[in-house]
Amino acid sequence: MNRLEPLTRPPRLTPGARVAVVAPSGPIPEERLQNGLDVLRGWDLDPVVAPHVLDRHGDFGYLAGSDADRAADLQSAWCDPSVAAVICARGGYGAQRIVDLLDWTAMRAAGPKVFVGFSDITALHEAFATRLGLVTLHGPMAAGADFVKSARAQEHLRATLFAPEAVRTLTSSGGALIPGRARGVTLGGCLSLLAAELGTPHARATARGGLLCLEDVGEETYRIDRYLTQLLRSGLLDGVSGVLLGSWVECEPYDGLRALLADRLGGLGVPVAEQFGFGHCEDAFTVPLGVMAELDTEAGTLTLDDPALS
Repeated sequence: MNRLEPLTRPPRLTPGARVAVVAPSGPIPEERLQNGLDVLRGWDLDPVVAPHVLDRHGDFGYLAGSDADRAADLQSAWCDPSVAAVICARGGYGAQRIVDLLDWTAMRAAGPKVFVGFSDITALHEAFATRLGLVTLHGPMAAGADFVKSARAQEHLRATLFAPEAVRTLTSSGGALIPGRARGVTLGGCLSLLAAELGTPHARATARGGLLCLEDVGEETYRIDRYLTQLLRSGLLDGVSGVLLGSWVECEPYDGLRALLADRLGGLGVPVAEQFGFGHCEDAFTVPLGVMAELDTEAGTLTLDDPALS
């Protein structure tokens, strides 16, 4: 049966590298964007803002400009040979609306580079994996409140970008929902987006042999139940090696949610780490998606076989 294989690792960044900031999803608060750009400049990067980042859709205010403009910004940034990395400004909603507008042949021809984001950007992480075969970074975004305010989140992303060998082991203060050790290729992101991706042209056929990372924000427990049940019923999780659970900010208090997670995931018969420190929480880790790693739930560690970036 098909199993997940490690993906191509893009080159790490070097001082002076040009990085493009794009807005594939929701509208961007300008002040927070400027604060994020200041952080990037402080790392000796050269951030360039895509033309439509501060746009707002005329009819749907939850979108950062039209679908065509948001897609054009992402594609132009990716295909620009002077750009070494593309960093999303924020999540929200809208990435799914542009995935099918991108010229994946042209983007593949542009070669590997770094892509960073999380939350709604999960739809793009999946497409970058299935269409480009690239490792991507599930990490804080340039105009995200979590990024601007958190020195730890900033430092972990900076180390991942410039010195990825220094952060090959991610150590969580969380525990083991289901104890054990597992090896596999990292994948995942926002639970609701992964459920929404099922059946789409860019969805993966299987998570077999994978270490599945799951988190979400502002979801009622019955909805989390529904998303997990949908993933289980689809067969996507058949043969998964292990699960890492991140943050559940603005969901039910974790003591109540924990029982549901154990109920839905316990039948997989694989190790499950909880409260692993990635997602919408403060001080969030940057987690590379598409790399071979080992999970030890009792030690609370995820150890990458190779650095996230080459």
